[in-house]
Amino acid sequence: MTQHLVTIHHRDDYDPSVEGEAMQRKSPSTQTSNQLTRRDFAIRTAGFGLALGLAPAATLAEAQQASHSETSPAVADPYSLVDPELLPVLKQFPAVDLSAELVGEFRQLPAMPPLPGPAPQPVERHIPGPPGAPEVRLWVVDPAPLKKAKPLLLHMHGGGLMMRDPEWMPLLQGIATDCHCVVVSVDYRLAPETRYPGSLEDNYAALKWVHAHAAELGIDRSRIAVGGESAGGGHAASLAIHARDRKEVPIIIQLLIYPQLDDRTGSSHPAPPAIGHFMWTASANRFAWSSLLGVPAGSSKVPADAVPARVASVAGLPPAWIGVGSIDLFVEEDMEYARRLVHAGVATELLVVRGAFHGFDLLVPDAEVSKQFSASWKSALRKAFTTGKAV
Repeated sequence: MTQHLVTIHHRDDYDPSVEGEAMQRKSPSTQTSNQLTRRDFAIRTAGFGLALGLAPAATLAEAQQASHSETSPAVADPYSLVDPELLPVLKQFPAVDLSAELVGEFRQLPAMPPLPGPAPQPVERHIPGPPGAPEVRLWVVDPAPLKKAKPLLLHMHGGGLMMRDPEWMPLLQGIATDCHCVVVSVDYRLAPETRYPGSLEDNYAALKWVHAHAAELGIDRSRIAVGGESAGGGHAASLAIHARDRKEVPIIIQLLIYPQLDDRTGSSHPAPPAIGHFMWTASANRFAWSSLLGVPAGSSKVPADAVPARVASVAGLPPAWIGVGSIDLFVEEDMEYARRLVHAGVATELLVVRGAFHGFDLLVPDAEVSKQFSASWKSALRKAFTTGKAV
């Protein structure tokens, strides 16, 4: 299969609302094949929020030039920082960035179907949305329908705040099976058509619904976790903050897998030269956050309660597991968030994987670092379900 990617740069004065209108006008690409393998899905989404493209491949020099425009001084060879087991697959895809047109293309990709039985099958549900908003679609995966008092993970999918992950269903089935819990995943509204706080309110409506319908779902309402990957991890962190403030639903743990926590990363906080070269760049981050917020990422116009890293206090939040690669664009913001949690007395586990880029575990799932990473967050989730109860 011919492999493609794209590097797209944005003007400093772009208007996210214009990008949103362009997305709505965009028709499905005739270049996108409907016959995609599991690896194709992983490559095209690269860990829940990646924009690999549909244009002719860029050279390594072009990719490095694009990254070096974001960081100075330049790293002579960014690939030298990558775990050797991840390197062969990564080298096929040297550059990535977002545009409204490309987001539109990704939204047209066919979703991977659920894994067949005996894997637990996803069930679609529709619940009342926030006041004045549409219904919220949920996907419920229950590995043991006849069992009562099960733990539950409320899951927020990745996709750069603007897309859905095509491997969504198999992922949910795997979590439910491996962590022995009900998984409810929220199909929250996407940017830029829906600005903050639309997606947050969708997620909060889902949190209140699972808590209120515990008997129907066969769950223990004192063992509700929230979590997600990349943009979904950021949504989960934001949901934990707002649940703390509203004091309606207790959360036992926040599972934050390379979470997208800070709109300032790559804008008012320039990326260090060693990170953010692969899979999710500073340019993509600015575009995604600006699309969600409706104002320029990193600017003084961003409301503090819209961004987890900007929230004044993290005291009183539920325990957290945070994992990220050492060369992921999000590594510094994730470490800083973990530091703040620890300082505030929140039980926190932080895992930084040497030589790992954004979405590495999906792109190269059989690598040793990927298997260790997945084992770590699954172990943390199982332990929280077994030993703790939210208060």
